[in-house]
Amino acid sequence: MSVREFVVLGTASQVPTRHRNHNGYLLRWDGEGILFDPGEGTQRQMLRAGVAAHDIDRICVTHFHGDHSLGLAGVIQRINLDQVPHPVTAHYPASGQRFFDRLRYATAYRETVKLVEAPVADDGVLASTPAYTLEARRLSHPVESFGYRLTEPDGVRMLPERLAAHGIKGPEVGRLQREGALGAVRLEDVSEVRRGQRFAFVMDTRLCDGVHVLAEGCDMLVIESTFLDEDAVLAEDHGHLTAGQAAAVARRAGVRHLVLTHFSQRYSDPGLFEQQARAAGFDGELTVAHDLVRVPLPKRQ
Repeated sequence: MSVREFVVLGTASQVPTRHRNHNGYLLRWDGEGILFDPGEGTQRQMLRAGVAAHDIDRICVTHFHGDHSLGLAGVIQRINLDQVPHPVTAHYPASGQRFFDRLRYATAYRETVKLVEAPVADDGVLASTPAYTLEARRLSHPVESFGYRLTEPDGVRMLPERLAAHGIKGPEVGRLQREGALGAVRLEDVSEVRRGQRFAFVMDTRLCDGVHVLAEGCDMLVIESTFLDEDAVLAEDHGHLTAGQAAAVARRAGVRHLVLTHFSQRYSDPGLFEQQARAAGFDGELTVAHDLVRVPLPKRQ
């Protein structure tokens, strides 16, 4: 059975709190796991959330600030210690190669797993699989930062009433799907396009074109909202978004489920982020993330 869910391992920004670990997120996409921005303490949060090293197929790092990458050393060593039986691919800004190298070889350990380095140098597609296309878009932050987006290929939804009208049933349905036609009946006569799911992960950034491109039409958008709206000047100065800005992006992009995360330690009431997101006009499903929560992707429409 396929599982698509977003597992939150940590939600703090630069400074962790008693209740918020540094960043860390795992997207379960059917049989594959993509680990985003493993900050300090990610290994322990994985244990608490029931995430194993074997669950990781890709690692996507948005940028090389410590709260998004210091956990790489431990995660990579754990992947090797547990002898994960499949290769693991790591995506990260190419300009931070020296940081990746230092983290990968921070201490001595035995390498038992093939770790494929796939640095990101510019906007575009990073990988295409039968389950999704992974792409990156440049963001606006004091250091080079990229956001990531998964897009499932569109599929076909068979329409029972049209099949019945043409007297097509049983094994004939499968044959029609495979061959595209059955006699004079074409596949498009008895089906409609089933839009593939779309997921985007947007961390530290000001408002920029990349944010909007990544968010467009997403079923789930995970996006930073480090500051509340009253601190918009601070957000701009430090290369971040406010709750209202993030929600306005989601509203304009037609996002179905918005997940806010990456909160400054200066705020103690998470309810304020929800209030400001709603005030910005976002009326879809909304999650103000907390550590160890599991958020299922919306069902296909």
